[in-house]
Amino acid sequence: MPAPVHAIYGRPMGEPVPHGFEEVVLGMGCYWGVERLFWQQDGVWLTEVGFAGGTAPDPTYRQVCSGGTGHAEVVRVVFDPSRISFEQILKLFWENHDPTQGNRQGNDVGDQYRSVIFTTNDSQLSVAEASKIDYDNRLAVEGYRAITTRIAPLDHFWRAPEEDHQQYLHKVPHGYCNLRGTGVQASSAAAVHQAVAGESDGNPEPSPSSAGGGSTVAGGAA
Repeated sequence: MPAPVHAIYGRPMGEPVPHGFEEVVLGMGCYWGVERLFWQQDGVWLTEVGFAGGTAPDPTYRQVCSGGTGHAEVVRVVFDPSRISFEQILKLFWENHDPTQGNRQGNDVGDQYRSVIFTTNDSQLSVAEASKIDYDNRLAVEGYRAITTRIAPLDHFWRAPEEDHQQYLHKVPHGYCNLRGTGVQASSAAAVHQAVAGESDGNPEPSPSSAGGGSTVAGGAA
């Protein structure tokens, strides 16, 4: 059975990663709003919703929501790093959900809504871990609890078999979206890159929110 065609990009989902491109799998709560956030970014080549982090093979949405699979709702993001860096992907990730809430995002409760980053190479893993430390410090300054995001190499991504869930908010523009950030900005991509390279002093950049400024959260709730 052929893979469904992406409603926005017009290419089959499940496509191999093109040469020079990268992929990462991200969980930030309900996957509908997360997918929209990333398909709106210049440099993203493909998005698809699905499940990862559990033990049940080829699960359905209903199975994951009923519990017992161990999977999180996630989005596979394939991107061109010459147009959007992995550090920029992470900045969007941290700023557009609350990574301190454990097995929930807002009113959505269950381990399928937990915050996760599943990486696909060693560089991504080290950059993600450094950015987590940095953002954890920034959240602590604002009075938030410790980040609960799990970061690990990707074992397997299972595309959601329900085709209506793919690009859901393109098909149903006013559909449900619970994507909301904390209002605390993450460090710039350049600062995270310097930290990984060992070129920074180890202190996070000043947060606009702690200085009295506002934080613009991309891809807000529908």
